[in-house]
Amino acid sequence: MTVRRLQALRVLAVPAVLATLLTGCGIRSTEVPTDFGAAPSRVQCSLGEPEVSTQASRGLPVQVFLLCSSSLVAVDRTVRVPDGTPDSRRRVLVAQGLLDQLAATPSAAEKEAGYTTDVRGGMTVSGPRSGDPEDTLRLSNPPGDLTSFALAQVVCTFSDSAAAEGDGSVILGGPGREPLRRYECTDEVRSRPGTEQPPSSEVTGG
Repeated sequence: MTVRRLQALRVLAVPAVLATLLTGCGIRSTEVPTDFGAAPSRVQCSLGEPEVSTQASRGLPVQVFLLCSSSLVAVDRTVRVPDGTPDSRRRVLVAQGLLDQLAATPSAAEKEAGYTTDVRGGMTVSGPRSGDPEDTLRLSNPPGDLTSFALAQVVCTFSDSAAAEGDGSVILGGPGREPLRRYECTDEVRSRPGTEQPPSSEVTGG
């Protein structure tokens, strides 16, 4: 074998030896460091399941609709209704409890998951006046004065509760003499509460 051929073999052997050494050390010559950033602490609009027994011990289990990612998302809450409360009074107590829950500041976990509310505190609800249908709920603020988001939250929360009529609709009025309206919550309202108004129709007669 010539001297030149031996030199060529030595040159070819060096990279092979280096590759073997690198592989033995757990290093791959083709590895490229990557950095995907910190993992998110909580999935958007996702909350852990509450303990049903714990929730029930605090009152009547209900759901209210909060805002998350510009949509309405149901979250679990409780309201207190004394035992033996007549049905007519029970509807109003449930409705008031739902309003209070809608106006409450979302919990730390809910805030972290992106939940907010557009319903302001201090709003109250009462039952029907003389001449109103028996299932009427009158708000201290005219429904037409609420923001699109707040009205959608109230309508969808009421319609999904004991405050609603059997068909899921809810009759709302304000403190004045403005006409009562029957509201419904639809999939479109839940998906786009900022642009989709709850369908409604004027109520006439008691």
